[in-house]
Amino acid sequence: MALRAVLFDIDDTLYSTTQFARSARRNAVRAMIAAGLDVPEEVVLKELDEVLLEFSSNYDHHYDQLLRRLRPRSLQRTNPALVVAAGVAAYHDTKFRELKPFDDVIPLLSALRAAGVVTGIITHGWTTKQSEKIVRLGLLPHLEPRAVFISEQLGISKPNPKIYALALRDLELEAPEAMYVGDSPSHDVTPPKSLGMKATWARRSARYQPTSADAAPDHVVDDFVQLRGILREQHGLAV
Repeated sequence: MALRAVLFDIDDTLYSTTQFARSARRNAVRAMIAAGLDVPEEVVLKELDEVLLEFSSNYDHHYDQLLRRLRPRSLQRTNPALVVAAGVAAYHDTKFRELKPFDDVIPLLSALRAAGVVTGIITHGWTTKQSEKIVRLGLLPHLEPRAVFISEQLGISKPNPKIYALALRDLELEAPEAMYVGDSPSHDVTPPKSLGMKATWARRSARYQPTSADAAPDHVVDDFVQLRGILREQHGLAV
């Protein structure tokens, strides 16, 4: 069957989540220190990494927990809420400046849309956060509005293949008519492959390597220029 849809993961696929998060957190820590947190930057960053590991990146009060753990005497001379606010503001300021897709993302999405291919998102995370990323990354004009699927909104989490099956059903697609592109072999390759979809491993920002339990992807790409060539030459798409 010919491809009718190409669906994408967001994090570490359309932009470098890991690189952005590290930059934003460092800027937040520096702002907190400037606001009165008298602790060395690297010490704060290390403790923040532990908070993230223990409470997950989707937790809303990382910096409050950070101050509770550090308990610096310097906070006796200032209001801790102002230190937290400085960190939050600096993090969001970094979003305004630095949250951008990879340079080859928009050209590929635009070409796919022009070729009549459905372009969409299947992403794991909180509805508000993932929606904000779609808007801030400038993806919205290049996506089919009904082809955006967010795990919290659906009540299905990756790597459960049901999230992919739901997308196929809602878009009225047979599995071989859809390709999924993502960075995680276990979450973005194995589940869609189990349904008969095409799967592409986008490995330029991938944090995890395939294991023996993972299905083999149909394609492996280091950038979307390479993916565009595959879509054109192997799948006959006019991109």
